[in-house]
Order: sequence, then structure tokens, then C-alpha cells
Amino acid sequence: MTTITRTLALAAVLAVGATGLAEAHATLEVKEAAAGSTYKAVVRVGHGCGGKATLKLRVQIPEGLYNVKPMPKAGWTLDLAKGAYAKAYDNHGTQLTEGVREITWTGDLPDAYYDEFVFRGTIDKTIAPGTVLYIPVVQECDGAAERWIEVPKDGQSADDLESPAPALTVTAPKGGH
Repeated sequence: MTTITRTLALAAVLAVGATGLAEAHATLEVKEAAAGSTYKAVVRVGHGCGGKATLKLRVQIPEGLYNVKPMPKAGWTLDLAKGAYAKAYDNHGTQLTEGVREITWTGDLPDAYYDEFVFRGTIDKTIAPGTVLYIPVVQECDGAAERWIEVPKDGQSADDLESPAPALTVTAPKGGH
């Protein structure tokens, strides 16, 4: 093997390893959606907590995302915490002033497995394009937890955070309904 081939092979291994590390967090499958649209959030969980099985996953719903409905998972129980919105949202002529603020799935996901947790909601049509909605996730295990709740502060990048909250970037509304 030539020096160039070895260097390229090492670079490929390091790139794959770095990608694996980046995906070690709770992440969203789709990271962009248009203001005013219905968004299907798929929260991906790639591991447990320090080798322990995931027993509970809590997802906090940010302001600006309303009319949220989770997808049940076979073998898991589902709990919804409801509360008031900071403002009323127009949902096809009906004013919504409260709704789901947190979703909790309780079950058993061994550390050796990967899974996805799904919900859908509507993105406020008045949110400016480029706005980022952070969706904090807490993954609870037997005596341990992973808290994917950090939000960048002024001038900080999500890449600088140890446990970043999944981020949804709002894009310009699409034409029509």
C-alpha cells in the first residue's frame, strides 16, 4: 500500500468515525420546514445512557410549534403534558390557546438498538425564515440520563455544545395551502 493510499484510507476511517460521533446525539431526521406547514418530527435515538437501556424519552415542544400529536409506539406508553401557549394560534379558523407542551414515551430500548420517536405539529406561519426552533430531549435510563437540551447562546455554534438540543430551522412559507 502506498503512503497516499494509506493516508486516504486513514482519512476515510476518521471521517466515518467523526460522523458516528456526530450522530451519537438525539437528532431530527428532517432539520428544515416551512413556516405555516405541518411538520413531521422524527427524533432519532442512537444509543442508551452509558450502556444502559433507554426507559423513557421526554420531548419538550417549543413555542411556535402547535397542534402537536405524537405517534404511539408498540410496547411503549405515551403521556402528554398540556399547557398554555404564549399566544393563540389560528388552526383553520379555530383559535388554539393551549396544547401539548411535552411528550413522554416510556418503554424499553436496549443500548444495542436504535429507534425513532415521531410526532407532528404545525409551525406558526408568522415565524421568520431562518429562525431555529430547539426541541429539547431528555433520555432516561436506569439511574442515568442523557439531556440533549443545550441551546447556543449569542455567537455560539451548536457544534460547540456537548449536548445540543435537536434544531429545526424554519424556512419561508410555501405558496398555497
